[in-house]
Amino acid sequence: MTAEHEHIPPWYKQFWPWFLIGLLGSSVAFSLVYLTLSIHYFDGTVAEDYYKEGLAINQQIAKQERAQALGLSATLRADPTTGDIVVDLAGDDHPERLILKLIFPTESHRDRELTLEHVRAGRYVTMLDEPLRYRWYLHLQPDDGPEAAWRLTGEARFPTGDEITLVPGI
Repeated sequence: MTAEHEHIPPWYKQFWPWFLIGLLGSSVAFSLVYLTLSIHYFDGTVAEDYYKEGLAINQQIAKQERAQALGLSATLRADPTTGDIVVDLAGDDHPERLILKLIFPTESHRDRELTLEHVRAGRYVTMLDEPLRYRWYLHLQPDDGPEAAWRLTGEARFPTGDEITLVPGI
């Protein structure tokens, strides 16, 4: 009896080695894609002084109560063609200038801080160098930083021709 030799093709002509190499290659490719996305859309680290920031919530509540006690509210209009921002402040406090913080929800490098100058009874104006787009959180306060006496907050999607209402809030 003669034994017949079964012809076995070389490894590079077989299915399973290429299937396993394909699995490994696709996992490396997906890992590189996710690494690139995570570097590009880095959202920052947890603040080093998170405990102090957590305790600062009491200060934010005090600002809200102070704004409510003064009866403060504001309407904001942003002209998309000229870049003018006009804020009409209603209530018992009319400082010489206001600080408007525009906070982008997902990318902190887009955050902006504008100084509005008092032009007449309760009206403040400033100009933007480029029109606003997308959604923003708005914080309006009389001074810069955490030492401000009060704060009004709101949210808006730009460009818009509508008035945006800012009310006391955290």
